[in-house]
Amino acid sequence: MLVLTVNDLSLSFGDKTILNKVAFALEESDKLGVIGVNGCGKTSLLRMLTGEVEPTSGTFYVAKGKTMAIVTQDGALRHFKDLDESTPLEQMYGVFSRFLAMEERMHALMEEINKHPSSQLLNAERAREYAELEQSYTRDGGHEFRSRCVSMLKNLGFSEEDMNRPIRILSGGQRTRLALGLQMARDPDILLLDEPTNHLDIATTAWLENYLVNRNKCVIVVSHDRYFLDRVTNKTLAIQYGAAKLYNGNYTRTLQQRAQDRETARKHYEQQQKEIARQEAYIAQQRAWNRQRNIVAAESRQKMLDKMVLLEKPKEDPKSIRLAFTQGLESGNDVLIVRDLGMRFGERSLFSHLSFLVKKAERVLIIGANGCGKSTLIKMLIHRLSPTEGSVLHGTNVEIGYYDQENQNLDESRTVLEELWNAYPTLSETEIRSTLASFRFTGDDVFKSVRMLSGGERARLTLSKLILSRMNLLVLDEPTNHLDIDSREALEEALAHFDGTIVAVSHDRYFIDKLATRILEIRPDEAFGKDLMDYPVVHPGQGYTEYIRYCEARLAEMGVQGGGRRDAGKAAKESTNKENYLRSKQEASEARKRATRISRLQAQAKELEDRLEAIEAELNGDAATDYVRAAELDTERTQKEALLLQTYAELEELDQL
Repeated sequence: MLVLTVNDLSLSFGDKTILNKVAFALEESDKLGVIGVNGCGKTSLLRMLTGEVEPTSGTFYVAKGKTMAIVTQDGALRHFKDLDESTPLEQMYGVFSRFLAMEERMHALMEEINKHPSSQLLNAERAREYAELEQSYTRDGGHEFRSRCVSMLKNLGFSEEDMNRPIRILSGGQRTRLALGLQMARDPDILLLDEPTNHLDIATTAWLENYLVNRNKCVIVVSHDRYFLDRVTNKTLAIQYGAAKLYNGNYTRTLQQRAQDRETARKHYEQQQKEIARQEAYIAQQRAWNRQRNIVAAESRQKMLDKMVLLEKPKEDPKSIRLAFTQGLESGNDVLIVRDLGMRFGERSLFSHLSFLVKKAERVLIIGANGCGKSTLIKMLIHRLSPTEGSVLHGTNVEIGYYDQENQNLDESRTVLEELWNAYPTLSETEIRSTLASFRFTGDDVFKSVRMLSGGERARLTLSKLILSRMNLLVLDEPTNHLDIDSREALEEALAHFDGTIVAVSHDRYFIDKLATRILEIRPDEAFGKDLMDYPVVHPGQGYTEYIRYCEARLAEMGVQGGGRRDAGKAAKESTNKENYLRSKQEASEARKRATRISRLQAQAKELEDRLEAIEAELNGDAATDYVRAAELDTERTQKEALLLQTYAELEELDQL
């Protein structure tokens, strides 16, 4: 059953078109991922669907009786603005106001019965109402809703203490997670999520993935988290240059389909341009001969050209940032020596007795739950914080470049150009502008105030400062936060080719998979009995996936069941059921049939192209003075061209499936 239908939805501000004729339809169990570079209109699309933004044109329809809810990053802050003294647990209970009202009514009925024991007739009515309420309360889950609220908050990273704190002292990330929990508890038919994995650690993100995968209702999610998109979505809406195209499949499959689309579009465009040039040459030649029949032939061919629907030249993908980190002086083999490191804040111990050695050219990824001390450890490694116990030593010739996830080292009073130039005053304006252009700061963008930059722009500016530093040790705290997918991939590529050493904190599992040669997890699991898991990656390119498998195997050997780590490995196992197997089998069968049909059509197109070239050669050769033969060939060519266009159209349709 269709729950949402979008028809030619467009959005413009003045003469700037943000979205142009977006159209798609979703079934009640579809999980749609919306992707595109920052600023392409993804969030605007969600806001049009909720009525927050009025579309310039177009319509959308939500199926009768279906509910819709949205969770956005800034929406959480607005939602809780006037609820400062309320607690997260009270807010969660408030979602189940029906149960609370039933409890209040049952309590009132019982008080009335106890207060007036002699009113037998009235009490009989009260008892009957109480029994009906209690039956409905039990049937619908009234006895479990409080434990469900507690469980959901725990899975979203709230401690019991956090659940009962006033909302006014919660962080922005905690408020966003609470907003997510409230909408999940309401369980709308269509759930819209804007960057839901921001502020979530890996374990919580994996729990959310599993929840959404097993939720048999529609989800639309805007996200740059590629691992999350691959796990959750079965359809993808790719937005580019204001246009949107719907693909069947998750993020990785969509990448493959988009590459095929680009290649098909390029081939069709080049083939048409070749055909146009061929026809124009033929027309020119016929006109040069200037006989009556030649003029008639030229005019006939010109009419055919005039009727041809011209294909638009395929647009290149939006330029991604261009990165290339270069180390300066080479460091010694031992880069960081960490011995018995510990950190306490009052009575609270973050970690203790951490010891490890970072060698030259290693890519060390530090992971762990929110609040476990990852950023604190990073600051201790570069001597911005002093440990309460132990020591951190830097090796010979170690020069550190540091990326702060909060971008706190930017001067709000400067422009983009001034900020980078102030850091590197010896460089020319041309060199500074060239570096900024590689991070998509072009034209008047360089005169923007740092204060006015978005999160993604601040991240790109900080990276531009780091890339010029020529350090041999890069220490990065959540470097992919605020970056769109294209920028994340550019960063990954640059770091993969960096000659120096990398130590990074990240929750981006795709990033960890591609980059890590070693993984350090702080407080990995109580079952392991230590504050640090140090894992050397055996197969680079699948670091996180390999590490999760290792941890699962260790826990299995130790006999740990239930209560183990909430991770993507477990979520993946839970979602691999009979329904998914049958669906995959059916998709594979359809893919084989489609591939066979495409192969046959490609062969047919090649045969038609070759025949058309042969006809053209004969027309320009032996048949040029043979009117009868030329007429036969011209008739055959018209038939072949029509069949070729039909073949191209069918190929294009199959490529889009």
